[in-house]
Amino acid sequence: MTGHVALVTCHRARGLDTDEPLLLAALDALDVRVEVLDWDRAADWSAYDLAVIRSTWDYARRHEEFLSWAGATGERTRLHNPVGMLSWNTDKRYFRQLSEAGLPVIDTTFVVPGTAWPVTALSHSVVVKPSVSAGGQDTARYDADQLPQARAHVARLHSEHRVAMVQPYLEAIEDSDETALVYIGGTYSHTAAKAALLGQGAAESGLFAPETVVARTPSSAERALGDATMAWLAGASFGRPLYARVDLLPDAEGLPRILEVELTEPSLFLETDPGAADRMAAAIRALLAR
Repeated sequence: MTGHVALVTCHRARGLDTDEPLLLAALDALDVRVEVLDWDRAADWSAYDLAVIRSTWDYARRHEEFLSWAGATGERTRLHNPVGMLSWNTDKRYFRQLSEAGLPVIDTTFVVPGTAWPVTALSHSVVVKPSVSAGGQDTARYDADQLPQARAHVARLHSEHRVAMVQPYLEAIEDSDETALVYIGGTYSHTAAKAALLGQGAAESGLFAPETVVARTPSSAERALGDATMAWLAGASFGRPLYARVDLLPDAEGLPRILEVELTEPSLFLETDPGAADRMAAAIRALLAR
């Protein structure tokens, strides 16, 4: 067998990650020994040549604990993506740096606990969510006549000592869905379209919001923005990510904007491309060879 790899998940995600069986089969075909482990269960991480985070979808409510685990694990084995990247990526206030770099992101207002959301009326639907979130958890949209409900959502997040973020609801998702560009080993792999069923007025309380996912060919503008985002990441101090997913939505002018850059535990939608699992397995084996 070539190397010993831990794929890192959480107990609640067991059996829910559609990437996992495809990746396990692809790693087995490359003669890579692999185990699936919960991040918060006792384990001798030093026994693994590599720990690859895949479906730690419960981290948002345990953010500091998760980062502490990642830091400790990164001292015992090679962790991908590494802890510095995770620390940056798990709080969506990273949007500010992307915007300062000239990358078009969804317009976002961050409201920290102890401050007021300075809005007296809504002219359009909005999405409210915490800055540390995953899978659509604690995320909901509100129409223009639902300002009191949106304010209550912000207040609820503040009562839990969480930063709230407010974004315009881009109606284009109802016609064109999100475009998710997947990069493996720093190189473009494939693209999927995903339609998240974002509930109106009621925040998602489960592990993740249900999604319908299909293969998609990105437009030239979408591919260019995905590549530009990856180029910026390569120039940052984090190093090249093993995996990345850049989620885009068109704005009112039809131009793509960054909805999220997923470097922590994204679904890679391996089922939408016949060679994707093999590419991911090959990237993991290449890390083992270093």
